[in-house]
Amino acid sequence: MMDLKLIELSSGKEAGAVQVNEGVFGVEFNESLVHQVVTAYMAGGRSGTKAQKNRSAVSGGGAKPWAQKGSGRARAGTSRSPIWVGGGRAFPGHNRDFSQKVNRKMYRGAMRSIFSELARTGRLIVVDDFKIDAPKTKEFKSKVANLNVKDVLIVTEGFDEYLYLSSRNLYSAGVCDVESLDPVSLVGFQSVVVTQAAVKKIEENLV
Repeated sequence: MMDLKLIELSSGKEAGAVQVNEGVFGVEFNESLVHQVVTAYMAGGRSGTKAQKNRSAVSGGGAKPWAQKGSGRARAGTSRSPIWVGGGRAFPGHNRDFSQKVNRKMYRGAMRSIFSELARTGRLIVVDDFKIDAPKTKEFKSKVANLNVKDVLIVTEGFDEYLYLSSRNLYSAGVCDVESLDPVSLVGFQSVVVTQAAVKKIEENLV
């Protein structure tokens, strides 16, 4: 076990310590693993940009255009053949799949490595709670100002609608719950603020 500083949100002052699992928040930073997982996560969000239809994807062409024999014309089974005008492509291009396979063990290891590095560099801030009474951006900004941070990601135990609505207009702030947390968000923000309840849930997911 190891201790992380607990900050009181209303005052921004230290209010004790939180005991956390050293196997989640105190492991050695594995740069190559983190790079691989972050790259794979970003690649999974890409979408292919080209799509062409083959003869089975083009609409129509269900009936044989004319009889097999007797018309004097070449044999034809469908009007959607690649050699016909309006037919499908012979070798059509398809949307490319950019996704990369990442094992669950690798993903969890990368997340543990990121959290440990955030804690080591002082970029991980644990607060008692982070709630607001109404969706007000001004109130959200005042609470963030108490922590003396600017580019910040707020991580809560569950989805908080008021918190999300209050932060969505701010370019330098993000809000997510533990279940929707991803490695790109963790490395993309300068500071990460985690509630005490969210810390326990993160431990359960990564142990």
